[in-house]
Amino acid sequence: MFWCKTHSIKGKFLAAVCDKSLLGKRIGKKLKINVNESFYGGDLVKEEKVLELMKRSTICNLLGKEIVKLALEKKFITKENIMFIDDIPHAQIIK
Repeated sequence: MFWCKTHSIKGKFLAAVCDKSLLGKRIGKKLKINVNESFYGGDLVKEEKVLELMKRSTICNLLGKEIVKLALEKKFITKENIMFIDDIPHAQIIK
């Protein structure tokens, strides 16, 4: 399960997705990120729904081991697209 919230920005469709366990946490030592509800906390969804949203969106913001692993397995991203905030993977997709 993943937390997912969609945003419409200047005609673009953005899907912000994070692993279920990350919502509400503050991560990072150098680069600090608040994994807040206003950006990620829309709905708690299953893998099928996340894949559908990733296909439809023009921008995806992915945070967490499980969602980044899924995006890699389904070939939405490559290993080169992944950065790490401490040990937590993060990737963005822009179509």
